[in-house]
Amino acid sequence: MGIREKIGILISFAAFKSRTMSVTRLKRKNRKDKAAAARRRQALKLQGYKPVAKAVDIEKIKEEFKAKKAAKK
Repeated sequence: MGIREKIGILISFAAFKSRTMSVTRLKRKNRKDKAAAARRRQALKLQGYKPVAKAVDIEKIKEEFKAKKAAKK
């Protein structure tokens, strides 16, 4: 085997190696992608959030405060 053949094999191996990813790296990438998607979903949920509008009787609350104040005296 000549030097050119050895270099050719090394170059083709390097090209093959650069196209493949190891299993550990793929698992880490998958976790990162899922976490990013979860953050994005949560951000979109928060953007669309509307608090529940409750009907509050202000006059009734004022009377309760007056009753508590009268009870203290």
